[in-house]
Amino acid sequence: MRFVRRLLTLTSLLFIGFQGFSQGSVARAWNEVLLEAIRNDFARPNVHARNLFHTSVLMYYCWAAYDTVANTYFLGKEIHGFPIPFNGVDKPTNPLRLKENREEAMSYAVYRLLTHRFENSPGASHSLFLMDSLFAELGYDKNFFSWNYSSGSPAALGNYIAAYMINFGLQDGSNEINDYTYRFYDPVNPPLDLEFSGNPDLIDPNRWQPLKFDTFVDQSGNLILGGTPEFLGPEWGKVEPFSLKDDEITVYERDSTDYWVFHDPGPPPFIDTANGGGLSEWYQWGFSLVSAWTSHLDPADTTMWDISPNQVGNVALEDMPDNWEDYPDFYDFENGGDIGTGYEVNPHTGQPYEPQIKKLGDYARVLAEFWADGPDSETPPGHWFSILNTVMDYPEFEHKFKGEGEELDVLEYEVKAYLALGGAMHDAAITAWAVKGWYDYIRPISAIRFMGQLGQSTDPNLPSYHPTGLPLVPGLIELIDSTDTALAGQNFQHVGKVKVLSWKGHQYIQDAETDIAGVDWIRPRTWWPYQRPSFVTPPFAGYVSGHSTYSRAAAEVMTLLTGDEYFPGGVGRFVAPKNKFLKFEKGPSDTIVLEWAKYYDASDQCSLSRIWGGIHPPADDIPGRKLGHIVGTEAFMKAEELFLGDTTDTTTGTKDLAALNTAMRCYPNPSTDGMINVAIESGLTANAQVEVYDALGHRVLVDQWIAHEKGYIYHIDLAGQPTGFYQVIVRSGDRRYVQKVLLQ
Repeated sequence: MRFVRRLLTLTSLLFIGFQGFSQGSVARAWNEVLLEAIRNDFARPNVHARNLFHTSVLMYYCWAAYDTVANTYFLGKEIHGFPIPFNGVDKPTNPLRLKENREEAMSYAVYRLLTHRFENSPGASHSLFLMDSLFAELGYDKNFFSWNYSSGSPAALGNYIAAYMINFGLQDGSNEINDYTYRFYDPVNPPLDLEFSGNPDLIDPNRWQPLKFDTFVDQSGNLILGGTPEFLGPEWGKVEPFSLKDDEITVYERDSTDYWVFHDPGPPPFIDTANGGGLSEWYQWGFSLVSAWTSHLDPADTTMWDISPNQVGNVALEDMPDNWEDYPDFYDFENGGDIGTGYEVNPHTGQPYEPQIKKLGDYARVLAEFWADGPDSETPPGHWFSILNTVMDYPEFEHKFKGEGEELDVLEYEVKAYLALGGAMHDAAITAWAVKGWYDYIRPISAIRFMGQLGQSTDPNLPSYHPTGLPLVPGLIELIDSTDTALAGQNFQHVGKVKVLSWKGHQYIQDAETDIAGVDWIRPRTWWPYQRPSFVTPPFAGYVSGHSTYSRAAAEVMTLLTGDEYFPGGVGRFVAPKNKFLKFEKGPSDTIVLEWAKYYDASDQCSLSRIWGGIHPPADDIPGRKLGHIVGTEAFMKAEELFLGDTTDTTTGTKDLAALNTAMRCYPNPSTDGMINVAIESGLTANAQVEVYDALGHRVLVDQWIAHEKGYIYHIDLAGQPTGFYQVIVRSGDRRYVQKVLLQ
């Protein structure tokens, strides 16, 4: 019902006019349509970070093409060997006409890209209807397909730019052409069958394990056939980024496949299954903390917290731990939360924040639900776009770039804001998923069940001792005794085995409107995270946390963009109404208002929510936050350079097209017969090697090119290859030439 109500609301706004979406511009209207399309697509955070980025790039192209200062980024350049020729457009001197041209070009560009990207979405009929409706409401003709922007048509410019972005996306390393499936990765562990308890078939407790469902429904509510979802994006490190640089890559190899890792954080703590040595202690501590924190998910618990900025938040990046042994000083194992102490006053009002005393059981459950994928399942990167849009609607908000100077036109501000945030979300996805793909780390449901079935690791003189079992913690992880009538078994056969105090799981919920599972002692072989039973855990490795990486990157961008660490007015809020917010059990028992003083506080709260939700141990969290800090800062700096017209570029693969066109040419391009000529305009100074790769990264040709005088032509024969994009690479001495070609 939530989806239907939201769809009707959004649709009705379309026919009121695009200003009905918000107080924003046409860029905002298209961003809202994209977010709604994401909510009705498969829940693929990395894929949708890319959709948000590419859409933001198109908006920026169409704004910058008519600007005399801003660098157009892709236009007139070559990105990762993909050229986008551009001869410029006439810039109207009339401000109204200039604004209309930009809006028209943006609308055509975004409409073409989104209808392409979402045409096979499970919610395509709804999403395409919204796109068509907004396009028509703006007065544009979807049957106008001309690319001839030299005629002065903004619509043609939008069509032209969109066509190149669509083709760029078909060869950018995402494997979009095959629905983003992985090409080489193979999980080492057999699936954990959730119909049964325990984890008897786990092979390697340090590696990711797929989950087997009777019915799997992703976080956007889509039924996924097959029962065992595949790892989403293990090779995403090779997707072409925004601001990430070549010198930030570490290349690893596994099973004859290269894995690119940006800003490599190093490995998580692995468990030594032979004797519990090495970093086993921190593996065991981290996953047992996850189990302990799920004991807080009960509104019957009378523990009360002040959840306002008066007591929560205010954690400096430099106070986050660098070493595993320092983690217990940062996280409160038994009581939950971190070292944050809150704020004495709201700097915007000069007054203390008003306390909000609530049950920990309600607060932790709302956090787990709110941050799971965003309040309407627009995935984590989309969630931060929603937060940005909400912030820009605050009455106190001023459209000043970096909080400085005069207010910008709303369209200019939103286009720049979206490019900065979109670039950060895209690079955060590449960075986090590259780490996930290479380190391939296990999730709590697999690790806790595995360790629990082995026993306890604390005391060799007690029953069920195993060096790689769960550590005993009084009141949270103990041994079953004969008085545990619910767990001991009819013949007391389970006495001496491990029990954990935890959220009891979905078998205690028959009606989500009225039932609450609660917390009690259970055997770890039946442990569940606080997620829907048809979802349980995202289908990809845990380390590092994508939520932590996305959220910190977004917080960095919003802080730099607004020139203020604090939300407008010194506080941001989200209201979770009493007994109307939680989705798979009743609650919260009282209205909970999530409050954040700084953007960093919202980011940190998101990170903690994934521990309470049973999705990540601390080892996944802190490295993700630190990566987000780096990525978000770099992305904003890159965006600002573009806004200021800086033509230097140190990011991976970006070069000025005019310069490159004098270096190597491939023609005809496209080729209809597979025959392509390659010319190095300045001549070869040494013998060269010619390589050709298909869109899947397979090398289809390698040959030697003997050095010759200027203008020498090399002939490539790809007549036997299927149609599609190919990458031609010529290596000569210390020089490397790259060009994309298309076979039709």
